Amino acid sequence: MIQFKPTLGDVDGNFDRAEELIERALSDQTDVIVLPELWSTGYYPTPLEKFADVDGQRSKKFLTYMAQSNKVNVAGGTVAVADGGKFYNRSYAIDRSGMIRAEYDKAHLFSPAGEEKIFEAGDRLATYTFDGVKCSTVVCYDIRFPESIRRLALGGVELMFVVAAWPTKRLEHWRILNRARAIENQMYVAAVNSGGHSMAIDPWGEIIIEGAIGDEILTVEIDLEQRATIRSTMNVFSDRNFIIDHV
Repeated sequence: MIQFKPTLGDVDGNFDRAEELIERALSDQTDVIVLPELWSTGYYPTPLEKFADVDGQRSKKFLTYMAQSNKVNVAGGTVAVADGGKFYNRSYAIDRSGMIRAEYDKAHLFSPAGEEKIFEAGDRLATYTFDGVKCSTVVCYDIRFPESIRRLALGGVELMFVVAAWPTKRLEHWRILNRARAIENQMYVAAVNSGGHSMAIDPWGEIIIEGAIGDEILTVEIDLEQRATIRSTMNVFSDRNFIIDHV
């Protein structure tokens, strides 16, 4: 998990910094690299048309190269993309071969920061597999909307990447919401935040590792068998009871 705070508007510098940190994070045991939200531009420079990646071309080239050359899966955080006259906060998931497995546009735009005035909201969720493990990516504010993440869990997602630029003044919300999504959906959550306190959470809601503030590389090993054991002892999905009533 590559936790770093990009310099606002310094696209070239942020690409260089991302490459440096990815290369530093790599080892023979590395399966997945995860980047934070809007790592190439910071959150977020204006006017965005000066900084957005046209059709995501530079970002896709960079991420696929990093994945293919290092034979590692990449959950590529998000980048600001100009596409069809609109701007998207877009995530790319790339497998070890350099194939783009999924694209996801942030669905829930953070109105207190005016995101809805700049970005176009995504209209679909995305799932993909890394080494046979079903994964998904959601972005920052998305974790306040549990119905979307439950849909991913019902679709079989075992590992969810949360990529964010979450402010530390709402740090307890960050911790609680990520843990709640892990507990209620019995999934692993790897949450990478440019503002700090990135964390990995197991399906019991226990924080396996948590970062501090500032640039940091966090490495964690997850045991998917633990998820299977939890499901076998308490399967919240099979116990769901849909109650239809008039309110």
